[in-house]
Amino acid sequence: MAFLGDHILSWILWFPLVGILLIFLTDRKYENAIKWISLITILIDLLFAVILLAKFNFHAKGFQFVEKYKWISFINSYYFLGVDGISILFIPLTLLTTILCILISWNSIKDKVKEFYLALLFTNISIIGTLCALDLLLFYIFWEAMLIPMYLIIGIWGGPNRIYAALKFFLYTFFGSVFMLVAIIYLYLKFGTFDYTELLGKSYAFGVEKFLFLAFAIAFAIKIPMWPVHTWLPDAHTEAPTAGSVILAGILIKLGAYGFLRFLIPLFPKAAQYFAPLIITLSVIAIIYAGLACLAQQDLKRLIAYSSVSHMGFVTLGIFSFNAIATKGAILQMINHGVVTGALFMCIGIIYDRTHTRAIKDYGGLATILPVYAAFFMIFTLASIGFPGTNGFIGEFLILAGTYLVNKVAVAFAALGVIIGAGYMLWLYQRVFFQEVNPKLIGLPGMRVNEFVALLPMLFLVFFIGLYPNACLNFMHTSVGVLLNNLR
Repeated sequence: MAFLGDHILSWILWFPLVGILLIFLTDRKYENAIKWISLITILIDLLFAVILLAKFNFHAKGFQFVEKYKWISFINSYYFLGVDGISILFIPLTLLTTILCILISWNSIKDKVKEFYLALLFTNISIIGTLCALDLLLFYIFWEAMLIPMYLIIGIWGGPNRIYAALKFFLYTFFGSVFMLVAIIYLYLKFGTFDYTELLGKSYAFGVEKFLFLAFAIAFAIKIPMWPVHTWLPDAHTEAPTAGSVILAGILIKLGAYGFLRFLIPLFPKAAQYFAPLIITLSVIAIIYAGLACLAQQDLKRLIAYSSVSHMGFVTLGIFSFNAIATKGAILQMINHGVVTGALFMCIGIIYDRTHTRAIKDYGGLATILPVYAAFFMIFTLASIGFPGTNGFIGEFLILAGTYLVNKVAVAFAALGVIIGAGYMLWLYQRVFFQEVNPKLIGLPGMRVNEFVALLPMLFLVFFIGLYPNACLNFMHTSVGVLLNNLR
């Protein structure tokens, strides 16, 4: 793999263009060829990401695998890429999520197949670009580029209300991004650079720093989404095809929390500490409110969508506790949420393809009819509620343990959210898989090979991270230490 040289991030970022070009040149009637091109392309890209993980130095401070070249000279903007312990794990998670989206869509996407897989690969590029970009202008371009394929995935291949959901998703996220763009332009006009590393340590009048913090925070809070700007997410999840929901849950909403860690806290540390009590309060509200909302849901996807709002409340709680244990727990929980909630949405897609209903009342007794499927769903349910031995447990435990050291009241309320979470997930499982068998479900076909293969990596990660969390935590120690030291 010596040919990767010092440009491994560029290889990972742009390699999907090979697949995009091949798909573009393939006649749309060759649907299987299009699917295989997409799958092989991202599998090769995942191999590059594994090499990236293997070459990462746990103990090095700062960014690694840096690439920096003049891009737009007259405004001093660079093609500037790099990763550290905060961002590196999300690259293989993005690629794995894309692979699973390809597999889970193999039989379910029957219309405009060529365009669908082009949109998936383009989404992959924009997400990885967002995770690697260290030039604010480059970051903003990748950040906005995500909107286009996701808007199309929801709006073309979604459910009956897909246009409404797609527009709501686009308008919410684009609205927030405008504020971030204003802040980026201000920073450029003041310091003459978009270079993230040059902007670190710059000082501002406190009023200006608060304005800049809020401008970035609005964009990131909507993407997470935090309460009360969360209302686009249930609609987007409900109407999106299975792959769209998996991308949203698996990686897209994590980018808001990533933005907090990468930009808000390092660039505006005083404002971050000033607004921390507010964000912790909103996080606790999200945990409890979204959990209670889950108890009222009658649609499978809307229930899991609201659970995402609750789980991401734990993430922002951990981030703004400014405690090393809680921060590592928050990053780990971002990974865990991507695995578990992505798997749950895949499970819902599997059964929806057979029944064409997401209403919980239309189910019952599935454990008798589809026992293997029921076993998968049970494991992901236990991971979602944080059962010991699963990845969901260690992430929430670290967040609560770290936050307890700085804010015991917040932890007391957040712990109530854990109880509510166990309640709505176990009640969901009882209604869908136990009780009397619905006669309409008798004779449903079992799991297909592509569905089984798509769920296996998620099953492996649930137990691997749950039993050996250091495999992920080792990447974070140094970078989290640097992040928090800058606050002192």
